[in-house]
Amino acid sequence: MEEVFVPKESPLSRTYQEGDVTVQIDIYEDGEGAWLLEIVDEDENSTVWEDPFDSEEEALEEALEALRDEGIETFVGPVEEEDESW
Repeated sequence: MEEVFVPKESPLSRTYQEGDVTVQIDIYEDGEGAWLLEIVDEDENSTVWEDPFDSEEEALEEALEALRDEGIETFVGPVEEEDESW
């Protein structure tokens, strides 16, 4: 039976906050020696980089640079409204 790959999260993963807005920077193994990067907002909207990084440090550097250069609001998706029509 084939083993199921469970990605290892990097200890460099962290919460990032600007003002009242918070996102989670998630960095995890891809199972092939590279690292994946995802930024998740408080409503579970996520931005995932398509290309893996050679190191977890490179992934973190890219995330922090993108947050500084583009602004945290770029990584915050729409808030899903609950349907109260019934």
